[in-house]
Amino acid sequence: MSVTLVRHTRPAVDNGVCYGQTDLDVAASFPDDIRRVLAGIDPFDVLVTSPLRRCRRLAEAIGANFDVEPQIDGRVREMDFGTWEGRAWSDIPAAELDEWAADFLHARPHGGESVAMLRARALEALHDFRKSGKRHIVVTHAGVIRAVLARDDTPSGFAASVDYGGSVSFGFEQDQAND
Repeated sequence: MSVTLVRHTRPAVDNGVCYGQTDLDVAASFPDDIRRVLAGIDPFDVLVTSPLRRCRRLAEAIGANFDVEPQIDGRVREMDFGTWEGRAWSDIPAAELDEWAADFLHARPHGGESVAMLRARALEALHDFRKSGKRHIVVTHAGVIRAVLARDDTPSGFAASVDYGGSVSFGFEQDQAND
């Protein structure tokens, strides 16, 4: 039994923009990106996607290739950055960024979600997928993947990097799937 988290492909947004839950479409490179993603997909039983368009489009392409209907699960959507959404990171007031850095897990200077809130819902989803005993492909976001892979509660602990269209797999023993 396994769960594979697949990061969405490149979105149609300028570099340096905070876009979290902003519902962006995919970039013009999407047809080429799909081919690369499909080449790395192993057999699976369940296809899950974030409700955001950049993930749904990729999940629909994967589903069409494997004749599987994607299931939408809001727990694997990106972090809600509140008032920072759609703004250039360089335009966000330094005092707000400092507040976030001072309490990385719990601060919400933007009014959206905290990192702890993101991590709680992402780990809950991963636990439920694992419990099912089925092989899952989950099309999601970098923030969700970082939250699941976090080594500790510091910003550096959340520094895992997964390229657009990249993936991370978790294998679980069948007897663990029943807890």
